Amino acid sequence: MSLSHLPPLSLYVHIPWCVKKCFYCDFNSHPLRSDVSPKDYTNTLIRDLEQHLGQIKDREIQTIFFGGGTPSVFEPDLIGTVIDYVKENCLIRTDAEITLEANPGVSDRIKFEGYRRVGVNRLSIGVQTTNDQLLKKLGRVHASAEAIETISDAKSIFENINIDLMFALPEQGLGELKTDLSRVLEFAPEHLSIYQLTIEPNTWFFRYPPKLPDDDLASEMQFEIESVAHEHGYKQYEVSAFAKLGRQCSHNMNYWEFGDYLGVGAGAHSKITTSNSVTRLVKHKQPKRYMEAVAIGDSVSSNQIVTSESLPFEFFMNALRLNGGVPRSLFEKRTALPIDIVESQLVALERRGLMNVSEGFIRTTPLGMRFLNEVLQEFL
Repeated sequence: MSLSHLPPLSLYVHIPWCVKKCFYCDFNSHPLRSDVSPKDYTNTLIRDLEQHLGQIKDREIQTIFFGGGTPSVFEPDLIGTVIDYVKENCLIRTDAEITLEANPGVSDRIKFEGYRRVGVNRLSIGVQTTNDQLLKKLGRVHASAEAIETISDAKSIFENINIDLMFALPEQGLGELKTDLSRVLEFAPEHLSIYQLTIEPNTWFFRYPPKLPDDDLASEMQFEIESVAHEHGYKQYEVSAFAKLGRQCSHNMNYWEFGDYLGVGAGAHSKITTSNSVTRLVKHKQPKRYMEAVAIGDSVSSNQIVTSESLPFEFFMNALRLNGGVPRSLFEKRTALPIDIVESQLVALERRGLMNVSEGFIRTTPLGMRFLNEVLQEFL
């Protein structure tokens, strides 16, 4: 492997605490505890980043994303401490997208004004549904009225917001979904992320499975989402992402285009490319263990070089989520491998109507997007 130009670089900052863990959540999140100081954790984030400065020297950070957990449990000055350190010690583009995830129930107008003041310029709000009964079934801590107020406050302060919704929820009908879409779209957010609920291991729902809509109803819901989003001027550019013109999430686009990202925080993942290798790093998952490890300069729990044999699958696992696909040339730019090594798979998938590889682009067809897992199997 030999790359002449390294991929774009993003920074991910993980804040692992929530008021409580939702029934469907399999992310690295933990209920708020009093034995870990937010200030101490923030200082640990700075030390963690400091230990990677040599690794990202001379590389410009394109985006910053504060994810969780619920980053809005932290006060704005702590978020600002991280942003200020990045600006003072790293190269960062002047118009970098800086996103913070916020949840109703632990956010308010004063906090939003503070986040905006310290440099956050994009807010991602975890609404999930505006139906109070469904919120309770999901184990969410907020009510519908709080969600609506949170969106309203955010829109008055930020020029770029995303709203997260979920569908195919326990005993949800098409009518409830239509209501969710109608209430959220009244605010004309710049971006929507809409995910189908899946039952994941190590969750409350995995232990106590709820009754979910059947596949036919879930498909009907997906069609409704795509139709309504289109009617309101949103373009679906990824499996679960819809954006107004020019408002795609730059941070996530970097993931899907197989760019690099440095992750700091408990359980954070990184993908770092050098001229001759791609390495994936994972930080210690438990917050206290992570903080202890950073203190002795040993925050990484897993360090794995991606083999040349695995690179095609890893590339397409990300790139094929994009509705518009990616240029054929991007494969070689990101992997340093010739596109010829996957040409037979691309041709076979095109013959089956699952991919389109014409006009210098590689993209899945609508049928291929429905059977994306099957498409990806061809690159294993």
